[in-house]
Amino acid sequence: MRDGLARKKVSRKSAAGPTAGKGASAAKGTGGAAKTSKATASKKASAGKRGKGAAKYDESAIQTLDALEHIRLRTGMYIGRLGDGSHPSDGIYIMLKEVVDNAIDEFIMGEGGEILIRRDGSRVSVRDYGRGIPLGKVIECVSQINTGGKYNDEVFQYSVGLNGVGTKAVNALSSHFEVVSHRDGKYRRARFERGKLLEEKKGKTSEPNGTFVEFEPDLEIFPQYDWLDKLLDHRLDYYAYLNTGLRVNYNGKIYKSKRGLADLLKRELGGESPLYEVGHCRSDRLEFAWTHTNAYGEKYFSFVNGQYTNDGGTHQSAFREGILKGVNEFAKANFAGEDIRDGVLGAVAIKLQDPVFESQTKNKLGTTEVRPWIVKEVRNEVVLWMHRNKKAAQALLDKVKSNERIRKELASIKKEARERAKKTAIRIPKLTDCKVHLDKANKRAEESSIFLVEGDSAGGTIVQCRDVQTQAIYALRGKPLNCYGLKREAVYRNEELYNMMRALGIENGLDGLRYNKVIIATDADVDGMHIRNLLLTYFLRYFEELVTKGHVYVLETPLFRVRNKKETRYCYSEKERDQALKKIKGAETTRFKGLGEINAQEMRVFVGEDMRLDPVLIDNLSEITKSLDFFMGKNTPRRKSFIVDNLVTDVL
Repeated sequence: MRDGLARKKVSRKSAAGPTAGKGASAAKGTGGAAKTSKATASKKASAGKRGKGAAKYDESAIQTLDALEHIRLRTGMYIGRLGDGSHPSDGIYIMLKEVVDNAIDEFIMGEGGEILIRRDGSRVSVRDYGRGIPLGKVIECVSQINTGGKYNDEVFQYSVGLNGVGTKAVNALSSHFEVVSHRDGKYRRARFERGKLLEEKKGKTSEPNGTFVEFEPDLEIFPQYDWLDKLLDHRLDYYAYLNTGLRVNYNGKIYKSKRGLADLLKRELGGESPLYEVGHCRSDRLEFAWTHTNAYGEKYFSFVNGQYTNDGGTHQSAFREGILKGVNEFAKANFAGEDIRDGVLGAVAIKLQDPVFESQTKNKLGTTEVRPWIVKEVRNEVVLWMHRNKKAAQALLDKVKSNERIRKELASIKKEARERAKKTAIRIPKLTDCKVHLDKANKRAEESSIFLVEGDSAGGTIVQCRDVQTQAIYALRGKPLNCYGLKREAVYRNEELYNMMRALGIENGLDGLRYNKVIIATDADVDGMHIRNLLLTYFLRYFEELVTKGHVYVLETPLFRVRNKKETRYCYSEKERDQALKKIKGAETTRFKGLGEINAQEMRVFVGEDMRLDPVLIDNLSEITKSLDFFMGKNTPRRKSFIVDNLVTDVL
């Protein structure tokens, strides 16, 4: 588990931290590029006109952009979020995925058993050994929208890249893009810059058939980014699990799987033992695996044609329903869905012609026709598996009965908690809400966030400078309860934890989540770190999916302010402070001890558009248990020894 990422950013500016004052910007540590594309310039010009008043709307206001300019101007439509490389859904990883997906499509069609991926700094290359792009269409396939072979179901039966956009978007958003197709002793090579063709070559070759693509994300689009091997590792693991027999070589590290989704669940479990051996079934169009753990909630990994659909969709909901029906049919019972699913760890992958996704980034499947046959096949296979594995089936049913008993015991406790909350206040205490929530049909819903702050002082400061539309504040009263080792009833009996759950809207699962980002904003001292760990323990213990779905972040605030009469610079580390002191003559340094010491005007910089957020990322489920047990469990002597052995002190 990581609640912070130490990373080096690719940028054209110094990473010394935000500055404010004459001749300086109050933006995040790294900034924009020196050169601006046509699309970006057009965007800025439009914004400027709107700011000065209503512009004249006539024929001259109508613009026509070519496809590549549109990609650069409306990047989010094609690759989702931009990001800086700290989150697995950030744009640079989507760009890599689009290229690798084409290589995977070749493997699915029985061509090429190995994919070579190389990264050198910010530049990445992918080489497959498939059929190679037809030489006469190499340039068109990577630069002309709606051009490709994926429209032909006979050539590509099960493909993710159906819209003819993916590689073109990568080309348009790269400062360097090169493609080489090797086909039957001949090759064709083309090199592009920001989607514009610079040169092309063709001739004879001794290279085996296949396609080579190399690209470097453009700093005009991604002002700062870094590739994190940990996130690449996850993505490449998925490719191996979903394509048994495929060999992926990334900078010398080999990714390969024999048991597919069963290996994926084993990886997620790490060294942890499930309640019973993983069930695993595979057919021509459907593969799925499942087991139960002692964790609360349910966790799924779902895929369509090799694409990870992290927001699920119809195939995932059908898989869940199939497990429910299969268990009930075997047990000749009518267990509630929540009792069967609580603690489930599952994975499902389907192959589908012409899948319908809810966005270009393909995070959620919308095809409804798959539901009946997936439910039926999963139900039948679960029943068959339980008959063949009587010991595992009994462990599964014991878990379901235990869940049922706990749910009924909690029902009265929940009722008492609700009644107590009604008597306390109509509104949730300590919550200063915003107007836009995740559960409302609003174009800014993804921006909705809540800051969990340490006390009224810090909360009051952020309230003064927040965006009232999208930013809510929940003020903690001191240190919350250490939940590790406690049963779920502890949440309902502890007023603060219960109110926090109500504020987030997660009492009945993640479907009711009211904010897209849950931001832990505590002081940069020992007490602040302790509160952060207590909050993470609370979420990971009872609402694990909130973290694994990427909703929890930690706010970075500056440790130092370095300033003179002309310039002010905020620094997030001692190294940045030292760099600032060298650049600012006659500067004084202030050490911020807590958020309450930062005034509202300064805080506006740190919670605005350029705020620094570190996502809380999980490597696998076993890591959660091990980390919580070590940091929050009853092993004080071992923790003390670790601190003594690893404590870093300044030598005077």
